[in-house]
This record gives sequence, structure tokens and C-alpha cells, in this order.
Amino acid sequence: MQRIDSDLVRQCTLCEDLPLGPKPIFQFDVRAKILIAGQAPGRRTHERGMPFDDASGERLREWLGIERATFYDATQLAILPMGFCYPGSGKSGDLPPRPECAVQWRNALLEQLQTLELTLVIGCYALDWHLGKQQRENLTATVKAWQSYAPTRIPLPHPSPRNNRWLKQNPWFEQEVVPYVQQRIADILMSDLH
Repeated sequence: MQRIDSDLVRQCTLCEDLPLGPKPIFQFDVRAKILIAGQAPGRRTHERGMPFDDASGERLREWLGIERATFYDATQLAILPMGFCYPGSGKSGDLPPRPECAVQWRNALLEQLQTLELTLVIGCYALDWHLGKQQRENLTATVKAWQSYAPTRIPLPHPSPRNNRWLKQNPWFEQEVVPYVQQRIADILMSDLH
């Protein structure tokens, strides 16, 4: 296994042509037991330099049932999006994550997570990477089949306020999936105390 220093990844300039330039944003420690695998940082994250430091992050922390301090404790929780830099915006939102990042860094970082117990998979690019052919025909069907991936992987919709409509149309998510995720995370975090 090739060991990669996360400081080296933070200095990456593979995507120099990005609209706001390269600025890899992720959270990583080899001791993390929980992984959040998302798409790519948004514009606000790029500006603030901290993953999920926005309304999406607030909702995600609610879904996970954890405080901000725990969420940003890299020894507990790793955040490795498919692209580490803000890809820019397109007609209907942010552009897809740039593939160079995953090719250059992703496998090497994932291989170092030897104590990983749970991967929360957010968005279609992360679903493709982490679930591949095991996913269903669309996001809703994949998230609805969450029990077939648990207990080690759980697909989630994006916590963005843009998904308020989806959440209203799919109340089962917050009734069934969120309580399971909260209990699973609590169990993992509590196991560290013993």
C-alpha cells in the first residue's frame, strides 16, 4: 500500500484550469471509522476552506445525529469527495467533479482507512464509485434499498436545501433511514470509548 501524506494532496495543482483555481478540500486521518463520500466542494466550501460548512452540512449533521465538533474530528470522520476542488458551475448547478482527483489520490487515501466501519455515499458520482453495479436504476431507488448495502455502506440523497422537494416526496427517508444512520454512528463512536 502506497502511503500518501494528506498535506501532499492539499498542495495538488492537477486542475490548474478550474475557474477558481485548485484548492483541495477534504478531511482525512487514517484512524477515521466513518467516511463521507460526496461529490465535490461547492463555491461556499471553496471560499471557506471547510467541507460542509453550509446549510447542507447543518442538515447532514442533523441526519447523522452528531455535533459540529465530532463532525470535524478527522480521527472519527473522514470526508473524501470524488473531486477535492470546486469544479465550477454549469446551467443547473455545480459541474461534475473532475476525474483527475479520484485517479490520482482516491484509492491511495481509501486504502489507508484500515479501521473504516461505515461509508455514507452522497450523490451519483460517489454512488457510481462506491456501489457501482449494485446500485438501482436511480437515486431514489438506491436510497430506498439502503438495507441491502448496510451496515457498511449507506446511500444518501444530497443534504442540500435544493432537495427539500425530494425529502417531502420521500418521507420514509427521514422516518426509516435517518434513525438507522444515527444509531449506527452512535454505536461506532461509542465503541471508541470502550
